Amino acid sequence: MKERGRKTIYVIIYLTILGISYKILMSLSARYNGEGVMEERSVNRDTEDKVTELKYEGKDKRIWECENPRHLVIEYKDLAISEMGKKVGIIHNKGVYINKITNHLFQYLEENGVATHFVRELNDRETVVKKVEIIPVEIIVRNYVAGTLIERLGLPEGTKLDMPVVEFYYKRADLLRNPMINSYHICALKLCTPKDLDIMEYNAYRINKILSHYLAGQNIKLVDFKIEFGKAQNRILLADEISPDTCRFWDSVTGEKLDKDRFRQDLGGVEEAYEEICKRLLNS
Repeated sequence: MKERGRKTIYVIIYLTILGISYKILMSLSARYNGEGVMEERSVNRDTEDKVTELKYEGKDKRIWECENPRHLVIEYKDLAISEMGKKVGIIHNKGVYINKITNHLFQYLEENGVATHFVRELNDRETVVKKVEIIPVEIIVRNYVAGTLIERLGLPEGTKLDMPVVEFYYKRADLLRNPMINSYHICALKLCTPKDLDIMEYNAYRINKILSHYLAGQNIKLVDFKIEFGKAQNRILLADEISPDTCRFWDSVTGEKLDKDRFRQDLGGVEEAYEEICKRLLNS
């Protein structure tokens, strides 16, 4: 009993330290940019896209209200947090790379018929987007076995799936840690209408096909990716981001991981991997 009590105390101490570390990093991330210089809010914007107040701050981005009521400004940060908060750190210039990569891919998808919330890039870290009501369903499309699928299916990492696998997750990281759900859960909980779910699933397959083909031309294998959708004026729009934070990108020749797994798995070269993806896409 004494041994169990000691273990319980150690766990509480560990969680307390982790929570303090997270708050400190969030505070630093909120005050400094990737180069350790105090940030000032940019005011060099068109009047209608001038920010008015902070709407939301998460682990990797801030979302600002604009004078234009139909728009928001997304600001990407350098903070990195692994699943369950097991690891917290700063990736130099991560926000810059994610902003550039996401905007490039969203514009490419727009050119290929996928409606997104993208409006325009403001600067290296900030982008104007259409204001949408986020649908609380995360969609993951898997082309190869990786991540949690290794344990769930008992298959080796990198095994090619015979067809893309689409999974749905309830966007409730605060309490439920984004549990996997199915279409029946989604409809029973009224997270969206059956019609909206059909549109999102259809677009998930389209995005996978478009990006898999495009990225293959840059020697990048699209292993899997997570996307979110929102509604604006009764239209379903692709929202959030598509980046090394939300995708697994592997070099199609060497198999080298070029995504957040380098951070999660302590592989090193995290910033270099993000930079490499950015270079390949923007120079294509």
